[in-house]
Amino acid sequence: MALFSTEDDTSKTPRTDNLMGNLMGYLDTRIDLVRLEAQEKVKTAFVGTVHGVTLGLIGLLFFVFLNLFIALLLNDVLHSPYWGFGIVAGFYLLLLVIFLVGIDKKLFQGLADKLLNNTIYKSDKRQA
Repeated sequence: MALFSTEDDTSKTPRTDNLMGNLMGYLDTRIDLVRLEAQEKVKTAFVGTVHGVTLGLIGLLFFVFLNLFIALLLNDVLHSPYWGFGIVAGFYLLLLVIFLVGIDKKLFQGLADKLLNNTIYKSDKRQA
């Protein structure tokens, strides 16, 4: 009569316990892997951001001091204390007017499309 006995629960066999243990271990490992991948992506983004901001700041300082040098050089050549700064300021005003009137946003959109085309798929190192 052991065939119809309710005392023998088939879910408590050692084989089922081992299978459930393996499945839980697999799920825990997958969760840890997802966490590590997310942590790695955050770290990469942080390093890239800090690097970009640092390069941008150094580039901005170089640009400002180069413009000051050019303005002071023009002041010396023109024998004037202010015309060099006026010429440099006028040059940037002219650039501003050209950008406002003459250059369309589509040019920049096309450039962004070429530079950033499929960067998500290129940076994903996992195999499909």
